[in-house]
Amino acid sequence: MAAARGLFLERGFAEVTVAEVAEAADVAVSTVFAHFPGGKEALVLGDAAEREAALVTAVRERPGSILDALHDFLATRGPFRSKPDAVARLVVTTPALRAYARSLWTQCETALAEVITAETQANDLSVRLLARYVLEIPDLAGVEPDPAAALTAAFAHLRLGWPDLP
Repeated sequence: MAAARGLFLERGFAEVTVAEVAEAADVAVSTVFAHFPGGKEALVLGDAAEREAALVTAVRERPGSILDALHDFLATRGPFRSKPDAVARLVVTTPALRAYARSLWTQCETALAEVITAETQANDLSVRLLARYVLEIPDLAGVEPDPAAALTAAFAHLRLGWPDLP
């Protein structure tokens, strides 16, 4: 991943091939695909498993409300950090990476809905809707001029529909 990110930042995502990444990492192309079956995008963003586990943990181990926990969790990710790094900017400005990032988030929908259900005993459409809306926020708010402010605004809107989740 480090070799790939370095090349992508230096030359641009579209300008670098998997073969060049493999050469820079001193591995075979087949090894790259064996470890990163998601292709070039996965070399930047990984897969959904880590983010899903972290998302579920953020809800389960929250000190306050579920919405606060989700807001605080997202605030530590990509473009919402107080000082987004070059990789976060690359993702936001590269259509293929942005689409892949969105797919990683939406792959977490079932797990997020399940943990919210477990924590609230609610099991209806509203839980699935909340999970879907929350997981769309990174794609929508991440491209705003001030992503952190857009994240906060998105959660302000969500609180109108789900005001007092424990």
